Amino acid sequence: MKYQVLIFYKYITIENPLELQKKYLELCTRFKLKGRTIIAQEGINSTLEGTVEDTENFLKEFLQDSRFSDIFVKRSEGTGNSFPKLSVKVRPEIVATRFPPEIDPRIQTAPYLSPEELHTWYEKNENFVVVDMRNSYEFSSGHFKNSLDTKMDASRELPEKIDTIKDKTQGKKILTVCTAGVRCEKMSAYLLHAGFKDVYQLDGGMHSYIEKYPDGHFEGTLFTFDNRLVMDFGGNRKIIGRCKRCDDKTEQYQNCANAECNMLFLICNDCMSSEGPGFCSEKCEKSPARVVQRVRG
Repeated sequence: MKYQVLIFYKYITIENPLELQKKYLELCTRFKLKGRTIIAQEGINSTLEGTVEDTENFLKEFLQDSRFSDIFVKRSEGTGNSFPKLSVKVRPEIVATRFPPEIDPRIQTAPYLSPEELHTWYEKNENFVVVDMRNSYEFSSGHFKNSLDTKMDASRELPEKIDTIKDKTQGKKILTVCTAGVRCEKMSAYLLHAGFKDVYQLDGGMHSYIEKYPDGHFEGTLFTFDNRLVMDFGGNRKIIGRCKRCDDKTEQYQNCANAECNMLFLICNDCMSSEGPGFCSEKCEKSPARVVQRVRG
């Protein structure tokens, strides 16, 4: 049986998020889907998995809602176990940025750059900087060539990174990127609000670029917020992830066994087997904090 993962979002005013939550939960349950969905007054952000047949039938019904009929859906191969359960929650935001209310992609966001246009920028050596708006641990297993790691652990930290971004992008076009696009809608809007010029966002996110150019200018593998942890679309790619303990090549993630740390980090098979539970550093290994086994893949 073949499984499929759906990823989609849309910034659109939802007058009654609780009403949509109820209908959406019923629809997902009927088609036996698992995954995570956040609904807010500003829109919807969803990642779901099910059989190919069930996910496509779900979309046929969901896209009949005129609010979402034009939504861009990204598809990728699933495992059947990408998510442990179905979660549909109402939250203040569909991405937890805690930005001021005037930062609203429904009103202003950066223009979209297509995967084809980005590919051309690379091929023609345009004067631009790719600003990676993901968390730093996502960046470590895969990213665009010559891109800027903003060193964030959460999207809400962007205001603290503005000076660094400004220093690294002077006189260049700025392209914001993230996994599927939803974070860059708000992150690029924040840059515009902060006075940045010539800002773009990658249409469909990294997912859309790698799907179209598996041998292109994205290096490594793409981190995912599900049990797959990483994914790619084939191609002649190289492993760029490095074990945090020994610096050997790896694409395997795990949470630090130190319960007070819990940091998600890359670790190779040798270090994982020799360390037992697995710690991100010697400091965490020697800490008296409670040890928890948290192998992720």
